[in-house]
Amino acid sequence: MLRIMIMGLGIAASAALGSPAVSQQSAAPAPKPISRSDVSSKLDTAFAAADANHDGSLNAAELGAMQQKSLQQMQTRARTELLAKFNQLDTNKDGRLSPEEFAAIATVRPNQTPEQILQKLDTNHDGKVSRDEARATELTAFDKLDANHDGVISVQEQAAARAQRR
Repeated sequence: MLRIMIMGLGIAASAALGSPAVSQQSAAPAPKPISRSDVSSKLDTAFAAADANHDGSLNAAELGAMQQKSLQQMQTRARTELLAKFNQLDTNKDGRLSPEEFAAIATVRPNQTPEQILQKLDTNHDGKVSRDEARATELTAFDKLDANHDGVISVQEQAAARAQRR
């Protein structure tokens, strides 16, 4: 029951604090500091709202109702964002997407600037990336996966890495 309460409160807290946007394309306000007392207050408010029978604890029905409300709010936000995206893509405003308009979704954009990549890879800060610096990140990741350090990532080591990510 405690795990269900924590998961339910997590849903409520994310709804109370603002869930991440469904689309990374929309402009989000700049992050602001969040105090522990603010989070605690929002959790208390969400808990009180979910505690329909006011007994100081949440039962499965109350958690289900809280979860359903949170899901409905997220669904509404997602639909609003998708409709806005559709309207943006419908350049001729005929209420339909042509193959060309639809294909505009496939635009690929980098998630980092070249300067950000340089800053990350240029470990000696000389303004350029040497061959060793370019290889370092991937080789470090390889070494972490190669649990027995035999220079080969076995099928078992790959499975173990996948299991850790879950």
